[in-house]
Amino acid sequence: MSNIKVHYLYRDGSNYKKWADIVFINPDELPAEIVAEGLREAFLEDGIFIAHQVRIPEVFLAADDHLTFDDHCFHEFASVETTSDTRNDPCQRSIREFMEEVAREAERGWCAFDPRDRLLQRSR
Repeated sequence: MSNIKVHYLYRDGSNYKKWADIVFINPDELPAEIVAEGLREAFLEDGIFIAHQVRIPEVFLAADDHLTFDDHCFHEFASVETTSDTRNDPCQRSIREFMEEVAREAERGWCAFDPRDRLLQRSR
C-alpha cells in the first residue's frame, strides 16, 4: 500500500516561501490525481486554506515575536504524490479522512485570522 504525501507552503506578502509536507495512510488506494482534485475543489482559489483548521502544522516564516505586516494566516496547497514514506500526520488520519475533514471545513468556511492577534492573546 502506498501512502499519500501532501505538499503545501506558506508564502508571505513579500513572496518568501516555506515548504512542508504531511503523509497520510491510503488504505483505500486512492490515486494521487483524485486526491489532488478533491483538495483543489475544497480549498479557496489558488489552493489557499487555513492549516490549523484542518489540523496540519502551520509553517509560518516568522517567529511569533517577529511578525510583520507581510505575515498572514493562509497556506497554499502545492501538490500530492504517492510515497513509501511513513505516515507523519499528528492526527493519524487516512487520506480519505483528511479529504473529508477538508471538505467539511470548506463547507463551514475558512476562518481567516491575523497572526499578530495570536501574539497579543499570548502576551496577556
